[in-house]
Amino acid sequence: MSDLKGYINVTIAYWAFTLTDGALRMIVLLHFHSLGFSPFDIALLFLLYEVMGVLTNLFGGWLASLFGLRLSLFAGLALQICALLMLSALSPEWTVGFSVAYVMASQALSGGAKDFTKMSSKSAVKLVAGIGDQGDESRLFKWVAILTGSKNALKGVGFFLGGFLLSTVGFKYALYGMAAVLFIILIYCLFTVGETMGKAKNKVSIKHLLSKSREINFLSAARVFLFGSRDVWFVVGLPVFLSAELGWNYSEVGTFMAAWVIGYGFIQASAPKLLPGTKDALSGAKAARLWAFILALLPAAMALGLQVGIEPTLVVIGGLGLFALVFAINSAVHSYLILAYSDHDQVAVHVGFYYMANAVGRLAGTLLSGLAYQWGGLNACLILSAIMVTLAAVLSLGLQTTSKPTSS
Repeated sequence: MSDLKGYINVTIAYWAFTLTDGALRMIVLLHFHSLGFSPFDIALLFLLYEVMGVLTNLFGGWLASLFGLRLSLFAGLALQICALLMLSALSPEWTVGFSVAYVMASQALSGGAKDFTKMSSKSAVKLVAGIGDQGDESRLFKWVAILTGSKNALKGVGFFLGGFLLSTVGFKYALYGMAAVLFIILIYCLFTVGETMGKAKNKVSIKHLLSKSREINFLSAARVFLFGSRDVWFVVGLPVFLSAELGWNYSEVGTFMAAWVIGYGFIQASAPKLLPGTKDALSGAKAARLWAFILALLPAAMALGLQVGIEPTLVVIGGLGLFALVFAINSAVHSYLILAYSDHDQVAVHVGFYYMANAVGRLAGTLLSGLAYQWGGLNACLILSAIMVTLAAVLSLGLQTTSKPTSS
């Protein structure tokens, strides 16, 4: 447990970062929607955010295994500060094309920042949960669920914060304030996070970037479609629908998005209590399959409800409430399995590979969210969501029924 203090400080930094990341997402989305950007234009603003997530996770885990989680954490905080300050310099006198390219570049920095900090914190759990490769797996599930759930709850608070700041202090001063907070956190971590935390004992070569575990490969492939199924309606479709179709103002949209993510986070943190039978990788794989197939039914039912003319507000609020419950359980089980399947000495590399797949899913979901909404509204987004969850469920069938991963 020698890394416990370092883990706590990494987590505090991750929580602070998560608040700014959620707020920034809402500020960018609502601000540029108010300027007349189309749903697909807004999706493009986040394109490089997700692309950088893919690259950061792929190489970030390897770098962290070589130089420690301290370096990856500092890189994440510093990049986010740069992204916020860069975005604050945006000028209304610029052409639309240049503005879009500029915002995409700033979001690329933010995307890299997010995954550096996330990978640092998620990897740290394996190091301090008090287990080795043969240890108490149920404790690992509990710790992962608490970390991931609290992160998502705080991201929801960030959505609310973004809508609130945009409505009160405005675009530029909101960005200045968040950059100042992260700078303070960065200085704090310089003196509190140890240099050796997360370093691999044995040299990790570049060939280890791509996983050789069958379980990690199938789990990562399922993760692509699981998170794509959420972002295909969540990133662009839902907030634009609430604003354009239901007439909600910025604060109302931000509050609803925040409430959804906060509720999702609390459910995720409670997953070990909701699934008391999930105590090892074997039972976790079974849970991943079952709950993925259950989840696939929800967006399909919502799409049908909108198609037959049921009150849209009822469909959206009620349906997405159920989606949050089942999706949170799916996500918590996945987050546990990647650590359960990872070797203790190479956890950063494996987590990086897995969250690279997560970023690929978010990238696909982001692009499809703008395209689908522009083509067929929220209904089209939900149909795509149902298809993607079904694919995630099918891929989950490939997980082995053994408690330890096997090499392919």
